[in-house]
Amino acid sequence: MAGTGSAIGTEIAKFDRLAAQWWDPKGPMAPLHAMNPARIGWIVTRLAGLLGRDPAGTAPLAGLRVLDVGCGAGLASEALARAGASVTGLDAAAAALGVARAHAAAAGLAIDYREGMPETLLATAVDRFDAVVALEVIEHVADREAFCRHLAALVAPGGPVFLSTLNRTPRSYLMAKLGAEYLLRLLPVGTHEWRMFVRPAELGAELRAAGLRVADITGLLREPNGGWRCGRDVGVNYLVMAR
Repeated sequence: MAGTGSAIGTEIAKFDRLAAQWWDPKGPMAPLHAMNPARIGWIVTRLAGLLGRDPAGTAPLAGLRVLDVGCGAGLASEALARAGASVTGLDAAAAALGVARAHAAAAGLAIDYREGMPETLLATAVDRFDAVVALEVIEHVADREAFCRHLAALVAPGGPVFLSTLNRTPRSYLMAKLGAEYLLRLLPVGTHEWRMFVRPAELGAELRAAGLRVADITGLLREPNGGWRCGRDVGVNYLVMAR
């Protein structure tokens, strides 16, 4: 899980320990597997729209260079690559990256996985990316303002930055912390720290300080059958596009 210069080592280690189970759709990352089609669908639709393409067409993101920050073992990276994007996956968890590389190779996907944090990549004077995504990451970093500045520095001028995270509300405490971790056991206990959840207004202010403005926002809603969809309710999980 990628962070900033003040990355939380325990958070990185937490996700590294889950590396071997990352691609098990019934394992500890099951909620991410279930959520991924909705969140990637929302992102692909907006990126394709910026390109004037049909998001349901073949390879709608062809030619687009996308950076996936905090990529873990590659759930979002692979989905973006299948949509035609040229993907670079970045994470500080070495074991998760090892799983990501092996899984992508087995699937015949050419994804450039790199170990490090956003500022690590910036130090290499890499060209800016057409789009940057950081999904379920910002609630695990120590310095959100610095993290947003690094994301802004990695995207080309006018390019979109996508972030998904959890809202800090009483409902998110009940559903995403107590419910998901302790009652339903959808996630390992300790996956999230509720105090680090991010209200949309806070995230908007941090993005503005980094020179970005929220251009679109959606809630990510869990349905009774276990699937997910996008909707207006941002009270628990939500996704933003900033430019």
